[in-house]
Amino acid sequence: MDKVRVRFAPSPTGPFSLGNARTALYNWLFARHEGGEFFLRVEDTDKERSKKEYEDDILEGLKWLGLTWDNAEVMRQSERGKIYEEALTKLLNEGRAYYCFCTPDELEAERQAQMSQGIPPKYGGKCRHFTKEEASAQLGKKSAVIRFAMPPRELEFEDMIRGKVRVDTSLIGDIVIARNLRDPLYNFSVVVDDAAMAITHVIRGEDHLSNTPKQIMIAEALGFTSPQFAHLPLILGPDKKKLSKRNLEGSLNDYRKQGYLPEAVLNFLVLLGWHPVKDREILSRDEMVAEFNLKRVQKGGAVMNEEKLSWLNLQHLRALPVETVMEHLSPFIPAEWRKRPAFLRRVVEVERNRMKTLQEFVELADPFFELPEYPATLLIWKETPKEIVIKNLEDAEGIIAAAPEKKLVAAELESQLFEMANRTGRGEFLWPLRVALSGREASPGPLELIEVLGKEEALRRIHHALELLTGGTLAPEVRS
Repeated sequence: MDKVRVRFAPSPTGPFSLGNARTALYNWLFARHEGGEFFLRVEDTDKERSKKEYEDDILEGLKWLGLTWDNAEVMRQSERGKIYEEALTKLLNEGRAYYCFCTPDELEAERQAQMSQGIPPKYGGKCRHFTKEEASAQLGKKSAVIRFAMPPRELEFEDMIRGKVRVDTSLIGDIVIARNLRDPLYNFSVVVDDAAMAITHVIRGEDHLSNTPKQIMIAEALGFTSPQFAHLPLILGPDKKKLSKRNLEGSLNDYRKQGYLPEAVLNFLVLLGWHPVKDREILSRDEMVAEFNLKRVQKGGAVMNEEKLSWLNLQHLRALPVETVMEHLSPFIPAEWRKRPAFLRRVVEVERNRMKTLQEFVELADPFFELPEYPATLLIWKETPKEIVIKNLEDAEGIIAAAPEKKLVAAELESQLFEMANRTGRGEFLWPLRVALSGREASPGPLELIEVLGKEEALRRIHHALELLTGGTLAPEVRS
């Protein structure tokens, strides 16, 4: 088999979406697994909708995911007008394409007539019968497009995911392939470019399946060998219905801003339609490359589940070294926090098991850096009398005060606190202690909080809680 050469060919007409990212990933993995090459081509022939900002978004998204391409210069269709003109001229000269002068009203009338008879609409071929001289006489006088003269035949091709596909090309009709010699449409330009790039495999979404017979016939007319095709399953919503265009086109950059790791996004995307041996869920990039093959891509739709993405992100966060997590967190945290790297590291060690995204870290970690205001009622466990809550906090305060700083996390302190908790009731004892230390209804456990905050700050916060309960004056602003 020739060396594998695949391409990712997005149109820069919108943000880089998860759907496009999955297509890019599958192409990249296939190339890397097979020892082949992965190329990037920007299909920017839609002059009105293509924008530089969208192209930049695509390039940045690919780089963030680590999906590096092998062509030194990105191919852009907008720079290849002369090449398309030569190919179109060849088809026109050989009678495999022709100018069509039918007006939109004429085409619509034909379509309505066919539909009223229960016939699938297609172009009837009215202008195919013009001689070159007749067509030349009308050029410049009437608006025209270029149509491909579709040869009628039973076409069969092998889809690497779906198996044999059979199509009667006579039902397709003569499709428009260009607005003029320098303005080709998708089904034509993609064939010319794939041939120029010597692409061996085209891996794309199943929404392109209907285009494949058209492209095979155009390639045949131009004397090109068609690549092998593989059409990926649709991405479905949690209700297993086709994902809305709004959701499908949500920018990959949105997930990046929310604090998802590129490793987690790749892990999530690869499982949207493919599964590894033994159906493992946590995969590294190297494991994906080692195992990826198109035989394990499913035919049915792949269900999009953002809860799964968050869960995968949490697993990858837990697996990373703390220093690496801190590097990822850097853009998300206040500059003041970075001035205390040792303290910040301790906070990260505690909160890394609770944050599903990097963005969540600031909210989770904020009580470590500044005790938030909270009502005295938050210290009460269920209907525990306030006097008991006060006594339990005073007992905890005494145990912590008696412990040497270096033994704050020792088993001795843990056993003393939990011995007291078991005597008085875990909820009644541990709930107010944890709230006093964090100021939050939900937070890490009291031992973790004491370990990070240190003895002095832990005692200051417990004292503040006692003042709230006893109606004393508020302590000065409490900071760690």
